[in-house]
Amino acid sequence: MDEVIDINWKRTLVILWVSNFAVTAGMSLILPFLPLYIETLGVHQPQALDRWSGSIFAIQFVTSVIFQPIWGAMADRFGRKPMLLRAGIGMGVITTLMGFVTSPFQLLGLRLINGVFSGFISMSVSLQASTTPTEHSGRALGTLQTGAIAGSLLGPLVGGFLSETLGFKGVFYLTGALLILASLIVFVFVHEPKRTERPKSQSNRTRLHALRPLLPVFIASITIQAGMMTIEPIVTLYAKTIYTGPHLAVMAGLVVATSGFANLIGAPTLGRLSDRIGQRRVLIIALIMAMITYIPQAIATNMTVLLIGRALLGLFIGGMIPSLNVLVKKKAPANLQAVAFGINSSSVFLGNLIGPLLGSNVAALYSIRSVFYVTMGMLLLNAIYLYLQRDLDQSPQEDLHTKELPTN
Repeated sequence: MDEVIDINWKRTLVILWVSNFAVTAGMSLILPFLPLYIETLGVHQPQALDRWSGSIFAIQFVTSVIFQPIWGAMADRFGRKPMLLRAGIGMGVITTLMGFVTSPFQLLGLRLINGVFSGFISMSVSLQASTTPTEHSGRALGTLQTGAIAGSLLGPLVGGFLSETLGFKGVFYLTGALLILASLIVFVFVHEPKRTERPKSQSNRTRLHALRPLLPVFIASITIQAGMMTIEPIVTLYAKTIYTGPHLAVMAGLVVATSGFANLIGAPTLGRLSDRIGQRRVLIIALIMAMITYIPQAIATNMTVLLIGRALLGLFIGGMIPSLNVLVKKKAPANLQAVAFGINSSSVFLGNLIGPLLGSNVAALYSIRSVFYVTMGMLLLNAIYLYLQRDLDQSPQEDLHTKELPTN
């Protein structure tokens, strides 16, 4: 029986890796030319274009934050695979419709609706976690993350080329097709374990009480993602301040991509390490080491130092999200795992909103270099916070036993 389970989770991992790659590659195809596409919709003034670009990019995260826990709760009742199909097909249709818009208001509305349907990646993590033996969770979820990372790296590189060959609208159609294709792959090849019984309905208060041990994980997800995103939107502007050569666009692309490529190594490696020494320890180590890698970036006077710092950063941030996901799997009750993953996904989306706002405001008030130091402070505080959360090392059974001890 153990051998059958082993084969099934590895097979599911391969299929979900391919699907996650297709989804993230497809969604990131449109990022390089989104402001240019908005310009074709009649927005030409630079300030107005900046505002529309920022609003249209961010609006999807707003609805994603709200709806992730809702879809998670439905997945706990009706299954994770249906929720994967809901996300993939829904986003595929909405993204295709973006190629037909004639005004920025229409594009804004569709991005808002797209956030409602989002959740393919978080639900695939939940599905993989439910099929993977606990002792292999770090390795599996770390490897699964590399699919999304690889897609997000390749997507922008290919998107710029395709926008010139297919046109902006053609890329939206292609993205929609990739999302639907990923859904079809899941529909045909992924088999969710059958449930012995349907989970009983619970009140929101009961659910919140059951998920309370995961509060440190959710807080860590918000602050880690916010910390990572403070510098990401403006790192190319930072590169411009220390590079004066003729290949600025190439160098800016390298700065963004270097940490992503290193992430491909760090995610599965630290995932395997977390299976051996524990997720909380790996998180603390990764946070402290990531903080240290910001020092050479903050004081860099040439591109070589900056790129080395970015590469080292990528190695350590790769282990953070998988470790948090494994903690969700370990600490959430079996009947609430999908909703727990949904809340954790909302936490990540919330970090995606907070980080750029914080980073851009710090850069505007002080300097871009100041953003690195603020981020280092956030990571250090997060490491101290997780160091104090020793309950995260306990299994749910140990938690329950602790709560039931007599208090004489």
